[in-house]
Amino acid sequence: MGLTDKLNHFFGSVQTGAKNTSISLFLISLKVITAFLLALTFSMIGQELSNYGTLSFVFAMVVVMSIFLKIMSKWNLGTVLVFDLICVLIALLLRMYILIAP
Repeated sequence: MGLTDKLNHFFGSVQTGAKNTSISLFLISLKVITAFLLALTFSMIGQELSNYGTLSFVFAMVVVMSIFLKIMSKWNLGTVLVFDLICVLIALLLRMYILIAP
């Protein structure tokens, strides 16, 4: 095995590692964004229902976000994207209901 083969093997493994790392970072950031938006939504609903302060709002956001991150910890990219699609469709359905309701 010559030097060229060793260098090709090394750079191939570096490329594979960079690809896996970028996919993992994208998946983690997608999970965090999804959990943040859901936590923000549920915290705002709770704040409107019970009229609590800012500290309770932040506490509720942290709790709901950690719950959703725990639930999504074993999900892969396809599962997270399907879940996001379902959440967007539910949000559009609720928006349509609000606009049509008298």
